[in-house]
Amino acid sequence: MGASSSITNIMKLNIKLQERYSRGELLLRTFFGPLYILLPHSFILMFISLWSSILTFISFWAILFTGRYPKSFFDFQVKMYRWNARVNASLFNLVDGYPPFGLDAQWEGVELDIPYPEKLSRGLLIVKVLFGFIYVILPHILILYFVMIGVVVINFLSFWAVLFTGKFPASWHRFLTGFLRWSMRINLYMGFMTDQYPPFNGRPDEVEAPSAEGAE
Repeated sequence: MGASSSITNIMKLNIKLQERYSRGELLLRTFFGPLYILLPHSFILMFISLWSSILTFISFWAILFTGRYPKSFFDFQVKMYRWNARVNASLFNLVDGYPPFGLDAQWEGVELDIPYPEKLSRGLLIVKVLFGFIYVILPHILILYFVMIGVVVINFLSFWAVLFTGKFPASWHRFLTGFLRWSMRINLYMGFMTDQYPPFNGRPDEVEAPSAEGAE
């Protein structure tokens, strides 16, 4: 029973490792990515994030009185996080191609699934608001500060690896994807979208992984 109930609340973020990467796109993203990817997407996402904050505020009161996150609000937040995940995957050079605009857009290779929680704890909600900075943000940020150093180094080294070989080392790809997954879990927890405390790592949850490898 315990295992099945935990499965329903598992967030899944997967970014597919490509067989080959385009050197031309790599150079274009590296030198002009802030202009043609980050700037236009961030401009639109700024307004979407503002609306997201309003929905989060309303959802706080909804959870406090009903123990439920309004489903339509939750679906909107998931779509926003998927959009962010597409942009981040591109800027980290984890995927080729241009991230599509739109809340309903899909992009092959970047998969984000956030199951809807049927019930959320009112007590934990209050704890997050009052003490979230102390027991969530502070300890995670302290560790992620050092992880970020690794992210910068791996990002730099992977640029040269792709430039010379056309391939992204699998372990480096997992590391960068894990960083994005770790950050996403913190956002979901502090955004009242899950009661599962984010683990201090970026590894996928065990039940995420029955893919081709797990089937063997």
